[in-house]
Amino acid sequence: MTEQEGTSVQKHSLSSEREAGIRSSVAAGLPVAVADLSDLVRIPSVSWDGFDASAVAQSAEAVAALFEATGVFDAVSVKRANTETGEAGQPAVLATRTARNGKPTVLLYAHHDVQPPGNDADWNSPPFEPTVRGDRLYGRGAADDKAGVVSHVAAVRALAESYGDDLELGLVVFIEGEEEFGSRSFADFLEQNREALAADVIVVADSDNWNIDTPALTISLRGNVTLKLTVSTLSHASHSGMFGGAAPDAMLATIRLLSTLHTTDGSVAVEGLTSSGEAVPESSDADFIVDAGLLPGVTPIGTGPLLGRLWAKPAITVTGIDAPSVQNASNTLQPQVSVKISARIAPGQDARAAFEALKTHLYANAPFGAHLEISDVDTGQAFLVDTSGWAVAEAKQAMADAWGVDPVETGVGGSIPFIADLVRVFPEAQILVTGVEDPDTRAHSPNESLHLGVFKRAILTEALLLSRLAEKRLTDF
Repeated sequence: MTEQEGTSVQKHSLSSEREAGIRSSVAAGLPVAVADLSDLVRIPSVSWDGFDASAVAQSAEAVAALFEATGVFDAVSVKRANTETGEAGQPAVLATRTARNGKPTVLLYAHHDVQPPGNDADWNSPPFEPTVRGDRLYGRGAADDKAGVVSHVAAVRALAESYGDDLELGLVVFIEGEEEFGSRSFADFLEQNREALAADVIVVADSDNWNIDTPALTISLRGNVTLKLTVSTLSHASHSGMFGGAAPDAMLATIRLLSTLHTTDGSVAVEGLTSSGEAVPESSDADFIVDAGLLPGVTPIGTGPLLGRLWAKPAITVTGIDAPSVQNASNTLQPQVSVKISARIAPGQDARAAFEALKTHLYANAPFGAHLEISDVDTGQAFLVDTSGWAVAEAKQAMADAWGVDPVETGVGGSIPFIADLVRVFPEAQILVTGVEDPDTRAHSPNESLHLGVFKRAILTEALLLSRLAEKRLTDF
C-alpha cells in the first residue's frame, strides 16, 4: 500500500454539462441527505443479542422507503436469510434495477445496523439523538454505517435527476442488517439472492479516508478471530484469607495467561500469527497519538513502521471480561473467569489457521494446570484488492474529481469479513472499498461522528462514478 503521488488515471468520457448537473444535484440534495441520515440515527438498530430486534426491523423498513422513493428501482424489498445454525438473521434491504443496452451493473453495499452505544454518560450528546456541533454530526451510526447507506441514496438521487428515463446503468442495493454482529446470515443471503445480486462492480461503503481533505480507496483489510475464553481453577469460590497464597484462583491464572499473548513492547507473541510484510507509507507518530487518544506519556506499542503495525501485522485485544465488579468485590478466590479475545489477522493468512495458532498458544501456556474452554468462535478472512482493474481506475478518477486531490491507497486495520464471501460467490466482480469516515470519526466508540464535508464529497464521488459508468458499455473497458 503506497500513497499515490501524481496519480494518472485515464478519465473516461463524462460531458462537462453532465458533470455540472451531478455536482449541482449533490449540493442541492445535501440538506435532505443529512435529514435522512438524522432520521436513521434516531432508530437504535443494534443487531446484537439482547437488544430490541424490532428497532432493526424498523430501520430496515426506513431504509427500504428511502430507496423506493428514488423511483429508480424495479423492485425494493426487505428480506431475511438464515444463519449457519438455522436461525433467522436480521432484516436486510434489497433493491434491483436491470441494466440495459450492455451497460454494467453496480452493487452498492452498506449496513444499517449499529454497535451498542455503551455508557450514555460517555457521550457529549445522547447517542441516538443526532446532534450537529461545528462541522460534524454526532450519533451512533452517524458514520458507521448509516452515512454509507444515505450516501448511496443521495448518489442514486443525483443520478436519477441527471438521467431520468435515459438511465441504462444496472443497479443493485444490498443494505445488510447485522454487519456489526458478524454478518451471520450473509452467506445464506448471497446464496438465496445470487442472481439478483450479480454485478460487475461492487462498492462497499464502509471504510475510512486518509483525512478530511484526502480521499482513500481501501485496498487491504485485516481478517479477524474472536472467541470467548473461560479459565477455571476451582470447583467453588473460597475465602481468600483461608486459601489465598496456595490455591490458584482463576483471576490470577487468567492474568498470567493473557500476559503471554504479547512481548514486553506490546508485539503479538503468538507463534503462527504472521505478518504480510507489505510496504506502507510514512506516517507521523504525533498524528497517531492524537487520533488514537493516547494519554500524555503513553507510547505506541509494537515495532516497525506505524502503519505496518496497523495494516500488515496481527493484533490481539481483550475486549471484555466477566468477573465481579469493584463495587461487588469480596475477599474471595474466583473459581472461573471469562474473557472475550479479538485478534486481527494480517492479509495473506487464513483466519482458521490463525485461530488454530491462537488456540494452541492458549492451551500451551495455561498456568497452574488451569482448565480452559474456548467457545463462541468467529472468524473472518483478510482481503487484498486487485488494483489493476478498470473499476479501480474509474473510482480513483471520481475521487480526484470530487475531492480536488488525488486519492490515497490505504490498508485498514479493521475487518470486513463478508468481502471474502462476495469474492467467493462473485469471483469476476471488481470490489471497491470506499467510505465516509475519517481519523476523528470514532466508529464503535462514544461520540461517533461524521464530518459533513467528507459526507458531501463521498456522495459526489459515488454519483460521479455511477455517472461515468452509465456512459460506458462493458465492451468499452
